[in-house]
Amino acid sequence: MSRDPKYDILFEPVQIGPVTTKNRFYQVPHCNALGHARPRAEAANRRVKAEGGWGVICSQEVEIHPSSELSPFIEGRLWDDRDIPQHRLMTDAVHEYGSLAGIELAYNASHAINHYSRIAPMSPSLGMVHNNCPIQARAMNKRDIKNVRQWHVDAARRARQAGYDIVYIYAAHNMSLLQHFLKPQYNRRSDEYGGSLENRLRITREILTDVKEAVGDSCAIAFRFAVDELRGTDGLQAECEGRDVIGMLAEIPDLWDVNISDWDNDSATARFKPNEGFQEPYTNFVKSLTSKPVVGVGRFTSADAMVSQIKRGVLDLIGAARPSIADPYLPNKIDEGRIEDIRECVGCNICVAQDNLTAPIRCTQNPTQGEEWKRDWHPEKIQPATSDDTVLVVGAGPAGLECAMQLANRGYEVTLAEAGDELGGRINIECQLPGLSSYARVRDYREAQISQKPNVQVYKGNRLSAEDILELEIPHVICSTGSSWRRDGVGRYHFSAVKGIEHVSVLTPDDIFAGVEIKQRVLIYDDDHYYLGGALAELCVRQGKSVCLVTPDSLVSSWTVYTLEQEKIQTRLSKLGVEMITLHALQQVDKASATIASIYDAEKTREIAFDSLIAITSRLPRNELYQQLLEYEGRFNTLLAIGDCEAPSTVAAAVFAGHLAARNLQTHVDFYEPLFRREMPGLD
Repeated sequence: MSRDPKYDILFEPVQIGPVTTKNRFYQVPHCNALGHARPRAEAANRRVKAEGGWGVICSQEVEIHPSSELSPFIEGRLWDDRDIPQHRLMTDAVHEYGSLAGIELAYNASHAINHYSRIAPMSPSLGMVHNNCPIQARAMNKRDIKNVRQWHVDAARRARQAGYDIVYIYAAHNMSLLQHFLKPQYNRRSDEYGGSLENRLRITREILTDVKEAVGDSCAIAFRFAVDELRGTDGLQAECEGRDVIGMLAEIPDLWDVNISDWDNDSATARFKPNEGFQEPYTNFVKSLTSKPVVGVGRFTSADAMVSQIKRGVLDLIGAARPSIADPYLPNKIDEGRIEDIRECVGCNICVAQDNLTAPIRCTQNPTQGEEWKRDWHPEKIQPATSDDTVLVVGAGPAGLECAMQLANRGYEVTLAEAGDELGGRINIECQLPGLSSYARVRDYREAQISQKPNVQVYKGNRLSAEDILELEIPHVICSTGSSWRRDGVGRYHFSAVKGIEHVSVLTPDDIFAGVEIKQRVLIYDDDHYYLGGALAELCVRQGKSVCLVTPDSLVSSWTVYTLEQEKIQTRLSKLGVEMITLHALQQVDKASATIASIYDAEKTREIAFDSLIAITSRLPRNELYQQLLEYEGRFNTLLAIGDCEAPSTVAAAVFAGHLAARNLQTHVDFYEPLFRREMPGLD
């Protein structure tokens, strides 16, 4: 197959200063928590994207000086010449496929607390640092400003020596010194670097000019700028100072990379920004103010949407971070006329969560993400089957679908048995919750791929017993039968059943999804802390119920802090009229009311009347079938439980478990061996 001619425009070269990208697909800088600690993994992660057709592949934030370092977060590092070889691994990998390599030089100022260097952070003016750390950033003097200018020049020269083609100056996400100089909240100076916009912009203009003079003959200079902070008059606004900044610097950078701030707005989840191109209303004016090429993002996965952005003059280059993570081969699939094979980003931000947890990147849609070097996994390639054996996969949730698909890709004959009438498992129900419709992509992609495989036989409405499976005499059996929510309140806070709960008709998420009636006054007890509690509260309100949500944590849906959603979730629930009680746990339950108590003082209690009690605490694996089969383990070459059937977790974890089982079937790789392929630091 070949690409549809209507997509030809996406494959046109674009000149960016002294360099030219082969097409319009541009992986903007994004973190992956590999960085300076795992340079081989970093290079392998970016290489796959170059192999997959991206014309430009950029690094993550790269620290340019120890006076602004992001420990414990693992980003890039270019403090001195000793860091150059690490970066050369990445640029060589990207250049191998004719792509350009970009580096985002970052001086994070009060966003960088310097846990490693213990140097006092700097800011345009005296102020507090981010992350509620009990220290303050000192005000910069003229010598500091001169130093920061020189540090950018030094880092740019090292970047050129390391082989980078595009060098970024960074003023976005409320994470950089240059953006802080622009903001009156941070910049209260009275000298030539404060006051008017022209003065607040001075250091940015100087650094752009300095770096261009130093390396601009061979490297393109990009400026990453947040045109709007979505804070109204309390922040930069596109129609005001955002527009003015671009007008004042219009022709200095070789490339404008524009977005919105903070990070939770730029990388908004599909739950709160469901549409592609959601940043267009804020960035669509930029091209009218500059002759230089413009790149922007908007969780683009549709080739038609990409073409529209270019033809309407919104963007010159299609920027992507999360879509390039979900499918590093997205450009090649468009080029080869395989649109239906694209793994579309779900917009769940599990990738962002990993960086916030200082752990290597992962992806719900792409389980090979971050495993390219450690396990030698590739998103589009898998080792062939080692026998003609048949494999039975029981259960077609996210783990079972991924496992069956990848086993088929290896060439095995696969039987996929699903007890329900639809494939998808938990995805079928969770994607019906407010804002979570994009989760259906996990099911739809795999179901479509399986439907094209002649070596997969799918049986729906087929609940197999242990006796049935033994009669089939299939040598490899993989159970992915999912999990069920508990009714007794046992979870993170309660290690035993809540008093009196056995006498109450408790509802769980499983009941809600099965269509059990929810009565008027709803009490939701959320000890899970991910998205379900908030999503079910929103569902109930939209059905006209009154809702009280109780959680032992200090925040509602607290784990979504890592996915950049927590504040948005709590704000939405507040606007919907949900009563939210934090730092309280169920103490006792009877038919029509619950006693909740402060987690700090059990004597401080409160009674809450309800008509329906929904408990979201923890889950039990539905592993009865697997446990029965274990009694006959000797009759199988392989007998596994995977995904929620083994250990209830996230959808991303379930997909990974399915992928791992398919990769490891009939291999000689020890299950734990790849975990110990690690990058050892050299000793001076």
